Amino acid sequence: MADQQQSDTAPKWWSRPAAPQAAPGAAPEAGSGPAAESVPGPDADPAAGDAPKSPEAAPATRYDPWGEQPLQVADQGKATGGGPVVRIRHALALGLGIALLAGGIGGWLGVLAERQSSTRLELPQAAVENKGRAPESVAGIAATALPGVVTLHVRGSTGSGTGTGFVLDGQGHILTNNHVVSDAKDITVTFSTGESVTAGLVGRDSGYDLAVVKVDGVRGLHPLSLGNSENVKVGDPVVAIGAPFDLSNTVTAGIISATGRPITAGGDKGDGSDISYVDALQTDAPINPGNSGGPLLDAKARVIGINSAIRGADAGGDGAERAKQSGSIGLGFAIPVNQGKRVAEELIRTGRATHPVIGVTLDMEYTGDGARVGTKGEGGKPAVTPDGPGARAGIKGGDVITKVDGVRVHGGDELVIKIRAHRPGDPLTLTVLRDGRELTLELVLGSANGS
Repeated sequence: MADQQQSDTAPKWWSRPAAPQAAPGAAPEAGSGPAAESVPGPDADPAAGDAPKSPEAAPATRYDPWGEQPLQVADQGKATGGGPVVRIRHALALGLGIALLAGGIGGWLGVLAERQSSTRLELPQAAVENKGRAPESVAGIAATALPGVVTLHVRGSTGSGTGTGFVLDGQGHILTNNHVVSDAKDITVTFSTGESVTAGLVGRDSGYDLAVVKVDGVRGLHPLSLGNSENVKVGDPVVAIGAPFDLSNTVTAGIISATGRPITAGGDKGDGSDISYVDALQTDAPINPGNSGGPLLDAKARVIGINSAIRGADAGGDGAERAKQSGSIGLGFAIPVNQGKRVAEELIRTGRATHPVIGVTLDMEYTGDGARVGTKGEGGKPAVTPDGPGARAGIKGGDVITKVDGVRVHGGDELVIKIRAHRPGDPLTLTVLRDGRELTLELVLGSANGS
């Protein structure tokens, strides 16, 4: 009755349809209806009076939509895990997740690139090339010579200054100008590597404006090769290295503008003992204060001169005073290396240099063309040294020397310069004007100790 009551009160929207009705006159199906007989089963107990029970007579389990178990079909033939459709869905979900992640990363990178592009500008640029240079180029000459060029810092009784020098040999001898170290008490040499050591004075000569200093205990010295100043021609390319205004290892380039320029420098002491006489090489390679003593190099990185002097520009104005301005105007002068080599060798050997002389006293007040021999020497002595080179050649007081080896001279300074361009013992030809007559005299240069 409970089942019947439950079925009577069940909602009609989920009920099964009624069983079909039998046709009239049809025989009832076996096992159904009142005519069917029950067959006692093995578990029936006749004594208890229980009616035999049939399996079909057991009440069927009904689905209760309000119960705890929902209506569902479970596939008992395969293990759980889903079929092909489920796997495709999982793959699609995974692909979608990866796509979303990649899109997010790409978007972030795009924003970052945009930010960088707005703050950092990248311009096209050439790649790094071979840094080697041809040996005869300015860069090649500088690379060869710089290890052998030094900067000198000098402290003296009247102040301090800067100059340049270059290494002569593996023993540590360095050639520079006399005016760089003439008042030196302390000399410091700085190499192109930045290493600094103390140097000592070996010897100096004011007449040639050359000096030699020496450093000890320095390894890996790079002596510069010496050229021959006799081979120098006007127009040859040259390179100068020095420390203008204490800017060490400065390289400038130019050409030989002239040769055999008679240059005098110094004279600050007033007695003439510090005047140097140079038969100089002229160059337009920029040379400034601090370049003094540095090398002038040819196209093969060989020293052909020692930079010594410049001609400064005269300041304009309406006043009587005209001051020289420091700085290069393209008129630089260098001592020929042939002269520097001889003087350096003597300074290293003896500490002093010798000067070639002709044994005469010149009248420096003479204003005519040529160099006039005086009539009296210092302290009342003869103007022509007895038994000297000039006396033996026939020179007399009052003679005017107009040429040296066929080259015209215009004053006493030029004559001294032309003579000092030679070595003691060299033969010399002089053209002399005496009483309106021109004479040619041959002599052999004598020797005197320099200062």
